[in-house]
Amino acid sequence: MITDVRQVCHPEAVRQFDTDALRAHFLVDGLFDPGTIQLTYSHIERFVIGGATPLATPLRLESDRATIGSANFLDRRELGVFNIGGPGTVTTDGAVHALGPRDALYVAMGTTDVVFASDDPARPAKFYLLSTPAHARHATKVVRAAEAKSLVLGDQATANRRTITQMIHPDVVTSCQLVMGMTQLAEGNIWNTMPCHVHDRRSEVYLYFDVAPDARVIHLMGNPSETRHLIVADGEAVISPPWSIHSGVGTRAYTFIWGMGGDNIDYTDMDMVAMDQLR
Repeated sequence: MITDVRQVCHPEAVRQFDTDALRAHFLVDGLFDPGTIQLTYSHIERFVIGGATPLATPLRLESDRATIGSANFLDRRELGVFNIGGPGTVTTDGAVHALGPRDALYVAMGTTDVVFASDDPARPAKFYLLSTPAHARHATKVVRAAEAKSLVLGDQATANRRTITQMIHPDVVTSCQLVMGMTQLAEGNIWNTMPCHVHDRRSEVYLYFDVAPDARVIHLMGNPSETRHLIVADGEAVISPPWSIHSGVGTRAYTFIWGMGGDNIDYTDMDMVAMDQLR
């Protein structure tokens, strides 16, 4: 099940990385290969980042014991699932959860059987998966985009008018350390998370989608005084270590799912970086 394992990189080492090395360590692509589950294990917060794209045959989430270290994937983990494709279902220990486009599901630690299915193989569901270690079992819960906590931020003048939808969030779902949501840029807006920040107590993963085939997002990363960038296409994710900024600008509007794990679940825990500190 685990297709790739990513080690932790010291920021002093990242200063020397060329484009290929940056992409090899921090960019996760190929998540939504039809008919498969693709998983990447990162030693940053021990994230597992994945995609499940079932066609006519449902797909079962299984443990890679050599990497996960347990008989079942969720024996000591919790899982967030976001559907960015057509309608589908996630069945957890026999309970069927219907997920439409942009719906989410929090799956509790201790769940032994997780199965993904598409309602229509011609328009398959695309389930984005993010998992973190867990210490307690909380309730499995579906979160509809319309029921989540939403914030409208930014301004057209700065090209960052956006809607932030907090879905796996303390005000919506009880989790151990996983916090997830979705940010959608309004048409004609291109900047996210600028002015930028770091949060040394937590790490983050960004999944970019709704990116047109001829469009790209330039994801900014790195130490504030030693920034780097990745060119990101539709359906690709970026692992953001705790010492790194995470911001981006697109060639047109796009959407991304952010997910965090670490010492706390405080969405506002961040250390702002002034524009004049960026290099």
